[in-house]
Amino acid sequence: MSAPISNVRPPPDTLLTAIADYALSAPITSAEALDTARWCLADTLACGILALAYPACTKLLGPVVPGTTIQHGARVPGTRYELDPVQAAFNLGTIVRWLDFNDTWLAAEWGHPSDNLGAILSVADWLSRQQAAGATPAAFQSKIEILNSKITMHDVLVAMVKAHEIQGILALDNSFNRVGLDHVLLVRVASTAVVTAMLGGSREQVINAVSQAWLDGSALRTYRHAPNTGSRKSWAAGDATSRAVRLALISLTGEMGYPSVLTAKTWGFQDVSFKGKSVTLARPLGSYVMENILFKISFPAEFHAQTAVECALQLHPLVKNRLGEITRIELTTHESAIRIIDKTGPLNNPADRDHCLQYMTAIGLIFGNLTADHYEDSVAADPRIDALRAKMTVTEEKQYSQDYLDPDKRSIANAVQVFFADGSKTARVAVEYPIGHRRRRGDGIPLLQQKAQAAFAAHFGPAKSDRQMALFTDRAKLETMPVHEFVSQFTN
Repeated sequence: MSAPISNVRPPPDTLLTAIADYALSAPITSAEALDTARWCLADTLACGILALAYPACTKLLGPVVPGTTIQHGARVPGTRYELDPVQAAFNLGTIVRWLDFNDTWLAAEWGHPSDNLGAILSVADWLSRQQAAGATPAAFQSKIEILNSKITMHDVLVAMVKAHEIQGILALDNSFNRVGLDHVLLVRVASTAVVTAMLGGSREQVINAVSQAWLDGSALRTYRHAPNTGSRKSWAAGDATSRAVRLALISLTGEMGYPSVLTAKTWGFQDVSFKGKSVTLARPLGSYVMENILFKISFPAEFHAQTAVECALQLHPLVKNRLGEITRIELTTHESAIRIIDKTGPLNNPADRDHCLQYMTAIGLIFGNLTADHYEDSVAADPRIDALRAKMTVTEEKQYSQDYLDPDKRSIANAVQVFFADGSKTARVAVEYPIGHRRRRGDGIPLLQQKAQAAFAAHFGPAKSDRQMALFTDRAKLETMPVHEFVSQFTN
């Protein structure tokens, strides 16, 4: 007869306490991290505003029940919606991720840490509007001190740094995608931790909330891969970040947590979903991720293809008048790109196309540019695109794969060379570090500012976009702004 199972409740898993303690009390003193967070905020909002031009995105926005509005609710940038913070997080998280144009983190697991802004800014705005109105949400009846401490954009920037860090450091050594799980799991974990802390949760409540986030398990990656690639990948982050807000609010009521959610034998996350492997932190939580974040500045392309598109743009002037003469195109890349975005055969929708290395490279060679519109059916019908795709070979360069994993390099290299029927060929063009890499910050930030300004101007008009961009020029001044005043500058 087997021994009875012990029902002694264990102490919380060490990973839960490490995340909670960091979210609650770790000081963020890195000027580089906070400065990068400022431009990350501008870039992330710009990505969301750009997405509002696409009906496939906007049809998902608004309240759960049409016509519902919330007094002193969170505002959704670029819209007239005033929502509860859970649904506002879904809205903002969805528009931010829709065009695959916001920041990226590449490691054993990849993801987009600015997805967490859906939770962070929505909760901060809701709380700030409650403060300004002198209201006391029921969740805060025992936490009146929260309403007496005005929440500012400094709090948002700090929360962004912390969410980036939790998501990114968990991604360094833990490859959830290799067991078929989607990386938005880490969005939910990171958002839950920082939002529960932002709402004044105690240490126990933050631990409980984070345990709930792990308890949810993870979505499957099926919607990101052939033959099922589809638009859910564009709203999955909104779903994850809104769930985080819901779990935070549930935990603030005093709802219990699950201390060994990760390590419980048989029933814990590690045994059920991670093949018995331990979920670990590769390094202490600080500000490493925000300092090293990768921005998608020039074009909305899955990040493993960013440098391939840069190569294609360099080759465009040499091939644009010789497309019919091309016999072969050699793409040299790293292992992760082959595993994720190396595709042949029909591409069924924009989500399929923006995750195809060959499609994005062909667009760059043909048009000398790549925008979200290039993924739409009207452009994809151009026969030249599939003609070039059919002539492409993709091979791995082992050094590229090694440098991709090297924490001191973190390169995302690609090379492209084009061969013609007369025996001539272009030079082999290689790019190791995309324009959004930390090693190219000096060149990248001015272009990021142009990207944001253009996005704001297209939606709000040039005059208002000038005022919006001025908000980011002085970090010290930005940090003192009440959150609701900042967000109001981005609503219709």
